[in-house]
Amino acid sequence: MLIQQMTIRTLFLLPILLLLALTPARAADKAVATFAGGCFWCVEHDFDPIKGVISTTSGYIGGQQESPTYKEVSKGGTGHTEAVQIIYDPAQVSYAQLLKRFWTGIDPTTPNAQFCDHGEQYRAEIFVHTPGQRAAAQKSLKNLKASKPFAQPIVVPITEASRFYPAETYHQDYAHKNPLRYNFYRFRCGRDHRLQELWQGYDAELLIKGIE
Repeated sequence: MLIQQMTIRTLFLLPILLLLALTPARAADKAVATFAGGCFWCVEHDFDPIKGVISTTSGYIGGQQESPTYKEVSKGGTGHTEAVQIIYDPAQVSYAQLLKRFWTGIDPTTPNAQFCDHGEQYRAEIFVHTPGQRAAAQKSLKNLKASKPFAQPIVVPITEASRFYPAETYHQDYAHKNPLRYNFYRFRCGRDHRLQELWQGYDAELLIKGIE
């Protein structure tokens, strides 16, 4: 009888134990990456289609001011830059692949500006969350300098991620909510034209050579 009771109890507890065992693994399936590349509408739109990207959030990072608003950041002086925080599944997309998309979506030679937007609030920057991300970002920068000569020096810093403040709701998923306005802005800003000038013919796989 005692053995029978233990068997029933074990069978009852087994699903709970399995659930507890699997929960940490599921949490480990998600990772965070944060990139600043000028207008966060555009950066968000560039990363959204990538398989393995779970979510993207436009926001502000890099400054000291707490809970900044778009109006405050866009004026400059807060130290924050527009950025996008990405939740992704490392089993489907590597951080190296995200780095490749980041580099080829920006002009890495313009300090405190991206395309038609100027000021520290539009600077390009890589914000790293782990030592592994820092090593990968530094390696990609080294690869870029070795494989792609630019007329001007590369001025994209690699910085430890500080607190990220999500932007206002109307900025989230802006390209999909307002396709006409977004496409008009992107065209008028000359983003894609400049990117073609910078990256046409370049083998982007060279950016992530040697990164695990």
